Amino acid sequence: MPSATEKPRVLHLCAPVTDWNAIEASDANAAGDRPSLRRFSMTAYTGGAMTLAGWPHPVVVDLAGMRVAAKSRPILKDHNRSLIVGHTDSIGVQNSQLQVTGVVSGAGPVAREIVESSLNGFPWQASLGAVAQRVEFVAKGRTARVNGREFAGPLHIARESVLGEVSFVALGADDDTTAQIAAKRSPGRAAAQETNTMTFEQWLEAKGFADADLNDAQRASLEALFASEPDASTATATATDDAPTETDSPSVTAQMRAEAAAESSRIAAIRRLCSPLNGRHADLEAKAIADGWDVTRTELELLRAERPALAAGGVRRDGDAGVAARTVEAALCLSAGIPEAEVGKWYDQRTMNAAVAGRLRGAGVHAALGYAIEAVGGSSRGTHVDNDFILTAFEADRQLRAQERAERTIRASGGGFSTISLSGILSNVANKAMLAAYQAVDSVVAMFCADADVADFKEVTRYRLTGNGVFEKVGPDGELKHATLSEESYTNRVETFGRIFALTRQMIINDDLGAFLQIPRIIGRMSALKREEAVFELLLANPGTFFSVGNKNFLSGVDTALSIDSLTKAEQTFMDQTDSDGKPILISPSVLLVPTALKVTAQQLMTETRVNETTTTDKPKPANNPHAGKWRPVASPYLNAQGIAGGSAKAWYLFANPADVAAIEIAYLRGRRVPTIESGETNFNTLGMQWRGYFDFGVAMQDRRAAVKVKGEA
Repeated sequence: MPSATEKPRVLHLCAPVTDWNAIEASDANAAGDRPSLRRFSMTAYTGGAMTLAGWPHPVVVDLAGMRVAAKSRPILKDHNRSLIVGHTDSIGVQNSQLQVTGVVSGAGPVAREIVESSLNGFPWQASLGAVAQRVEFVAKGRTARVNGREFAGPLHIARESVLGEVSFVALGADDDTTAQIAAKRSPGRAAAQETNTMTFEQWLEAKGFADADLNDAQRASLEALFASEPDASTATATATDDAPTETDSPSVTAQMRAEAAAESSRIAAIRRLCSPLNGRHADLEAKAIADGWDVTRTELELLRAERPALAAGGVRRDGDAGVAARTVEAALCLSAGIPEAEVGKWYDQRTMNAAVAGRLRGAGVHAALGYAIEAVGGSSRGTHVDNDFILTAFEADRQLRAQERAERTIRASGGGFSTISLSGILSNVANKAMLAAYQAVDSVVAMFCADADVADFKEVTRYRLTGNGVFEKVGPDGELKHATLSEESYTNRVETFGRIFALTRQMIINDDLGAFLQIPRIIGRMSALKREEAVFELLLANPGTFFSVGNKNFLSGVDTALSIDSLTKAEQTFMDQTDSDGKPILISPSVLLVPTALKVTAQQLMTETRVNETTTTDKPKPANNPHAGKWRPVASPYLNAQGIAGGSAKAWYLFANPADVAAIEIAYLRGRRVPTIESGETNFNTLGMQWRGYFDFGVAMQDRRAAVKVKGEA
């Protein structure tokens, strides 16, 4: 018996990787500024029946019902988002088989490990994660047609599924097969199920509920329960058509152990369900354990027991109001176009199932307003969206926000916190849309700037302590001499950047979620651009002659154009930096920052081991490149942008690793390193809602010895 938190519908399709090929440099990039990449291709699934651990019968995935969110998906190692290998460029069904091709485009050691070990013969496998959304059971003596073939029961068919991310794994489910599926599912629950043809309304009636008596919060919770049952028709199904034979049965001892483990899991799951209710239904908990109820039956009975409180208009504190709100949130995120795989990282499987089921599929602003009305005991079904509807929803939102404030006291004392207001739901959706746009910007400042946190908007002073002198030899008397510390200080101050945006009456009536989310998306993107711009404006302004000959971090002259010789000179200048006593400080560069005009040259100098820079016949330069692979080449259009003073298409920089010593610092307010969106009150004469989006950060130059600027010309 699965627990209340188990997610039995996740599938993994695994197969050996084949056909490793190198992309010719001319194909990858005509300018030759990028090394050749490696491709792979594989047949992830042949469309046949698979014998799976934990399932009583074989499973077939219907490829006609498999949805692929995008052709280009990240390729990871071991399903770890920090271990980047590359990306797919094709995922599709050909000849009733699932075919996948991809490019190892990652630039780190993980990608190199995958390619080099595969060339050495290591049998890597690719694991494609999928979620089964509808499972059908075919009983013994019946047949079904799937993937162009006839299959005889008993077996399970995943009629609808969604394909997610791809990972390289060292071991698949079965080395003897071409494609495998690994999944978690309760063997006891699936063995007695017929084909899932029951609708949600029929399921409600079978469970003793009347659809007309449910409000949105109750309906959302029940939809989640319905969606969590892979075969909802178990309420009336029997197992007479597919009873296990003696050859299928385990030994008596193993069977007894399995039954004991299942019973312990069932009791633990029931107690977890009832514990948040603080003993209100202790008799129901005892009856559920004594009568052998499963988790679904227990949830339904608890919902029935709590239903009078909801009918009276009270917002429950046992978590169901929060579940309904999160379900609406997830549905709005999906409607806003955020990929399902990304939304699934924020919400559990039960919430995701409810968000894509029934009337929440494609939900918009009207669904959010309806939630607010029904969360306080009202009814929104069949109501025309007009001024009265909008005002009713706003009044409900005020009640919910008052409930939120009251529940904060409960949360502070260790109690639950379930109420989520209409403005809170829309704020969360706007924040997620904003964050997706913020992270989509190709930022480079994090590669050479240090991050820091401050407590307020006052100017803060940073100190870097440097020791005068080094260890000295101890004399015969054994006396150690005192070392002194000198302080070098730098200042920074956080500023606020932001805008206000609104959900207008016109957007509400038009149910236009896309128009509402345009502004938070713009805020996310503009926040990232503003941070980028602030860093480069400061860098190019060169405050206090940060880069200067006197500071020993500036080079100019006709021989400073980006080349092997100028890199050699800049590296020496960088490494010759000293402390106040003239002693070396042993800092090395890690980033080569260039304008876009020098991007190709920088990439060649950092990747090619042989570069032809011969200038005269009497003085040829060596073809060997001693700087290949030394530093990370980074290009930014801000360095040569027309709208920023001090820009140049020829100047370039070397920066130290900011985790060691930073030339530039970005300070954030109280650890919040992304923009924020908050709801706010509108004027009385405004029939709408409004939010404010803002970003608190500040930038400042720090240690002059952590960077060298090279003018690139006289």
